[in-house]
Amino acid sequence: MQGKKSKKANVAFSNLLSRQDYLVVQGNDLAKAFGNLSAFEHQVLDYCFSFVTQDSKADDEYSIDAIDLIHHLGLNSSGHNYERIAKALKSLNEKTALYFRIESDGVPGILMTQLFSHIKFFKNGHVTFQFSQDAAPYVFDLRSNYYSFKLSELSRVKSKYSLIMLKLIEANQMGNQNPMTIKGSLEDWQGWFLGADRRWPTGRFMRDKINVAIY
Repeated sequence: MQGKKSKKANVAFSNLLSRQDYLVVQGNDLAKAFGNLSAFEHQVLDYCFSFVTQDSKADDEYSIDAIDLIHHLGLNSSGHNYERIAKALKSLNEKTALYFRIESDGVPGILMTQLFSHIKFFKNGHVTFQFSQDAAPYVFDLRSNYYSFKLSELSRVKSKYSLIMLKLIEANQMGNQNPMTIKGSLEDWQGWFLGADRRWPTGRFMRDKINVAIY
């Protein structure tokens, strides 16, 4: 009976592992994007990442004002745009699940957590946020080793898929290597660009996502 239970648990674990298109192994995996985020949500997330410095610590809480983010994105200070910022932060809180490989006493497992520990949005437009303790080291690694694009450059990119491609290039660039290679199966690419829940026929995916990202 114990053997059957172990076999069933192993199958369940393998199925869970195979369904996580966003399994984090190293820092640059964060640069491979959340395919389920919109372009606007990506830009807000980039802004949050920009507050990380070499001196940042895992328990740091960061503060921003919605009006500064609105101006950074080239928007006017209308009530509509404040609402867009609030909705984008809500989406970041809900859509940025993370999955890490772990091991306890020699038994492999998966840690299911989130990018943010919390995000607070106040009536006056003030926002504070903190990355989760589990995600923070990967955010710091990403920021220091891979995320060298200037924030102003990213804010001008309006296509979600071009943003994802830029981050993939940055994550896989080795010095001034040219040409460079981004390794990944079709499943990997669809996960990066479409998220965990959607899959498209190969031809449509290449035409409507990859070609859009490149051009």
